[in-house]
Amino acid sequence: MLNYEGLQVGQRLKSLTKPSVTKVQLVKYAGASGDFNPLHTDDDFAKKVGMQGVIAHGMLVMGFLGEYVMNLAGDIAVPSNFKMRFGAMTLPGDQITCSAFVNNVYEEEGKRFVELDLIAEKEPEHVVGSGQVILQFQ
Repeated sequence: MLNYEGLQVGQRLKSLTKPSVTKVQLVKYAGASGDFNPLHTDDDFAKKVGMQGVIAHGMLVMGFLGEYVMNLAGDIAVPSNFKMRFGAMTLPGDQITCSAFVNNVYEEEGKRFVELDLIAEKEPEHVVGSGQVILQFQ
């Protein structure tokens, strides 16, 4: 959980590293999301379309970033304007690390805000997703 008073522009926040993505996780995510594209669940299909095997849903990676944001916000901040761009593919076995950099800290109409730049990487400098979020502190 963040402390608004200690935040500075350019600061890198503590990261969250998820366990390695598994094929079982992809099948469970397909069921939860309703996205049953065989590219995410069927190795033979994925190979027929030129992949080495199944790839993770981009929205699963966004979910990892969302979990990370909620951990940062805790019960003292409310996230808004959460955006993400998809980058490289995430494969089974990839371990995703979510991190954030403080882009802006400001007050407006008596309310306190912090803008964060978000990154999801499967290894240093191999970005699978990036985004932004604004946290409003209570």
